Amino acid sequence: MAYVGEVEAQPDGPRVWSRAPLTAQHPQWPRMRSRWLIAPSPEGWHDVALSEWELDRAGWADLHPHTETNLVVSGELHVECQGRTVVVGAGELVQVPAGCVGRYWAPEHARMIAVYGPNPAAENTDVIEYWEL
Repeated sequence: MAYVGEVEAQPDGPRVWSRAPLTAQHPQWPRMRSRWLIAPSPEGWHDVALSEWELDRAGWADLHPHTETNLVVSGELHVECQGRTVVVGAGELVQVPAGCVGRYWAPEHARMIAVYGPNPAAENTDVIEYWEL
């Protein structure tokens, strides 16, 4: 059960998003599935962007111009940043600072909620890597 695309907005009330499944974002990345819960604006954003994603015996690396915080919902996630590796389990948070390459992998399975910090200048990454274990 996930949310994609705001379907109801009130200027002074709650915002509601519709449900959508996790899907592979690219045919060559079948073991990494995700969905945007609150999608980032291509023009930049001053609040947060929120996604749900999972890895099945796979890994992902990217460089973010913003801080990325992941709440592990289930499984075990390994994260390497600036030469340090940590292993986090369900209920734990891990954060990769802005400007760092984060390498994430799940030897078995991991499902996460990711919070992306503000990115008002809409800076993009030129570092993206996917691999299978």
